[in-house]
Amino acid sequence: MFEQLPLLLTAEELAVVLRTSRKNVYEMVRLGQLSGVVRVGRKVLFRRDRLLDFLAEREEQPVSSLGDRR
Repeated sequence: MFEQLPLLLTAEELAVVLRTSRKNVYEMVRLGQLSGVVRVGRKVLFRRDRLLDFLAEREEQPVSSLGDRR
C-alpha cells in the first residue's frame, strides 16, 4: 500500500494516511514530531521513507492508557 504513495507527500495526503486533519499534520511539524519535512518555497512536503520510519517507531511504542478517557 505505502509503496504506491509518491516519494513526496503533501500535508493533505499525509493527513489521509495518518487519518487525521491537515491542521494536525502542521501542528506535528511545528512540534518537531515529524521528520523528513521538505520545504519548497512555502510548500511543505513529506518524504515517504521517513513516514514509514515514523509509523514503524510508533508501532513499537506501547499504547498509552486509554482508561483515563471518560
